[in-house]
Amino acid sequence: MRVAVLGHIRHPIARPFAGGMEAHCWHLVHALEARGHEVTLFAAGDSEVEVALHPVIETHYDREMPWADWHGTAAFNAFQDGAFARILPALDGFDVIHNNSLHRYPPRLARRDRLAMVTSLHVPPFAPLDRTVRGAAAPWALFTTCSERQREVWWPGGAPRAAHVVANGIDPAAWPYRERGGAGAVWAGRIAPNKAPHLAIAAARRAGLPLTLFGAVEDRPYYEDRVRPFLGGDIRHAGHLSGAALAAEMGRGDVLLFTPDWDEPFGLAAAEGMACGLPVAATDMGATREVVGEAGRLAPRGDAAALARALRAAMEIPRPVPRARVERLFTLERMVAEYEDLYARAMSGRDAPAPGIAFFDIELPARRRLPA
Repeated sequence: MRVAVLGHIRHPIARPFAGGMEAHCWHLVHALEARGHEVTLFAAGDSEVEVALHPVIETHYDREMPWADWHGTAAFNAFQDGAFARILPALDGFDVIHNNSLHRYPPRLARRDRLAMVTSLHVPPFAPLDRTVRGAAAPWALFTTCSERQREVWWPGGAPRAAHVVANGIDPAAWPYRERGGAGAVWAGRIAPNKAPHLAIAAARRAGLPLTLFGAVEDRPYYEDRVRPFLGGDIRHAGHLSGAALAAEMGRGDVLLFTPDWDEPFGLAAAEGMACGLPVAATDMGATREVVGEAGRLAPRGDAAALARALRAAMEIPRPVPRARVERLFTLERMVAEYEDLYARAMSGRDAPAPGIAFFDIELPARRRLPA
């Protein structure tokens, strides 16, 4: 199968990963290639992958146009619209397109031109993409969310037949199981308000446990105000590590703190820690309950005292429990196999009758053919 994978262009698809979306996309393209497909990744030109790369833009946009400062502005929208409009002609000739871009043009293109496409919705709804999703679903234009919770968030009145749940997957071999920890609590993720590492610090201090934070500083003012002043002693920030180094450090932990302060679509860091054998103490937000299951204990949002109690309770969970949950539900092999089934479904649906009239609030740019 010739597969085009469209990546989000805020960060490069490269190690060390800026976040879960980048990790998902990197592992997806390499797993598809390993399974015999011919894969082309459409992403920022400074991505580092071992498959064919078609740059959407030369360099990821967050370097010059940080999302925190630019999102929602007319200039930023025009920049992204122009970038994705320019690649539309290059999407001809693929058997199927897997769209992870979070941009409004690809699903509209698929609906209009009957291109087989699977669009993965990695975040909660936001207005431009939400409007597109509601007009673009078709037998050949399918959608996935990474949890049942997120499918409910995107379609609170009931999901269409084109909407499916495919849980994120990881390679368990890349997150080796360790029978014992000893290093206390660990936390991993982007250091930003919606990931709430400050809450992890407060809970660890209440529970009297050492805590090591891993991750890139995404929001510098937040870090300087809510995180850095509370580091010291048994609480430290160990920086942004690559996969193998992070897996080794995670495996040394006794328990993972997972503290989303938003409608978490999945929680890849939780699955990675669980694969290493770490039980999880988490805030009960978004899909956290769905992912952690019997491998963790939950606390209400923003409640450091309750999270400290959950932390102590989670440490009583035997380490084989979280590992087994990952091997049963959240492997890369299972995820890619489910995507392949949806690719086949989208391809076979291209000749199906259109489900009603597609309504979009903007005109999609003409898809000019590339010169031969």
